[in-house]
Amino acid sequence: MTTEQKELIKATIPILQAGGEALTAHFYNRMFTHNPELKNVFNMGNQANGRQKTALANAVLAYAENIDNPGVLIGALKSMGTKHRSLNIQPEQYQIVGNHLIHSIAEVVGEGATPEILEAWTAAYNELAEIMIAIEKEMYAENDAKPGAWNGWRKFVIRNIVAESEEVKSFYLYPEDGHPIADYKAGQFVSVQVYVPELDLLQPRQYSLSSAFNPEYYRISVKKEPGMEGNPSGMVSQTLHAKNEGDIVMLSAPAGLFHLQQDDKKPLVLISGGIGLTPMLSMLETNKANRGQNKNVWIHGCRNHSVHAFKTQVEQLKSEIPLETYTFYDSVTNYDNGSNQVIAGQVDLEKCKEAILLEEANYYICGPELFIKTQYKALINLNVNKENIFYEEFGPNVINLN
Repeated sequence: MTTEQKELIKATIPILQAGGEALTAHFYNRMFTHNPELKNVFNMGNQANGRQKTALANAVLAYAENIDNPGVLIGALKSMGTKHRSLNIQPEQYQIVGNHLIHSIAEVVGEGATPEILEAWTAAYNELAEIMIAIEKEMYAENDAKPGAWNGWRKFVIRNIVAESEEVKSFYLYPEDGHPIADYKAGQFVSVQVYVPELDLLQPRQYSLSSAFNPEYYRISVKKEPGMEGNPSGMVSQTLHAKNEGDIVMLSAPAGLFHLQQDDKKPLVLISGGIGLTPMLSMLETNKANRGQNKNVWIHGCRNHSVHAFKTQVEQLKSEIPLETYTFYDSVTNYDNGSNQVIAGQVDLEKCKEAILLEEANYYICGPELFIKTQYKALINLNVNKENIFYEEFGPNVINLN
């Protein structure tokens, strides 16, 4: 890009700040009208609830604001790239997206979108696309080199379904072809693709792997989301909950940047809300052999005991590793007071700060957007170094805390 083009991009920042979501909403509507096949690639639930347009608007604005030095966005780009790799995104799809984005700028901005501005944004997008394609090419190659790995989609058989709570079921997924499967780092996810009859579409979703690696199968644990009439949110989880043992689903190879290092022996503080406990359980199970005498703290919050998954498994781990647990229920009953050590209310790190302020500890947070923001702020207020705080946001990346 030329210096003049970069200045034109920066001149559009006020427009993006004021109307970025209107632009991205128009973009998605335009793209799905002209290329309806892409509805099988995108999460239509996030389209309906608006999270995808918000995430894209934030990304476009961040790129414009950092057009002089896009390298500062490399962390966010890699996070996007690992999801793209899990969805088998290909270079030619960037051309489709770019075409609709530039046309959307012209159609939404109107006369303000001069030929020079459109040319500048075309150059900016092509530069970004080249960066993303290079990142993802490296990720595809790295995945290809792993024993048992594959790129694209692969058939898996649901061999076992276990109810973990009133809302959560675990699915044990075995490769239909009987060939080996790839190892993964604790905390990573797989993309699952199922046909949703209500939408007449294939739909992908990312689900954290919820156990230590087993060379025979992958385990995911899925909360049944209620969704709303006319809103595709929750339809994939409902489709999965309606599956039977013996049914087939499609999986991509494990991916994700939120994970423990395999040889990490630092104390762990794992903070989860709701179904956000799934990658945390994988972390505990995976590293229980090399936890040594380092302390581990498990902090979990959910609505009540009936929706609290994996209670028994976590209690069992307390007999195998140095593990201290704190459980918060929004609603506490006489049953909870009599049989469980639970704390009433939402997760409050002040109530267990003596336990979690450990030397050289790493802190992992997973849950809904507001939960992550609240716990991150609480850790910062307790003087935890932000470089020791890691978080996983389910869905499009709209949080930027580090």
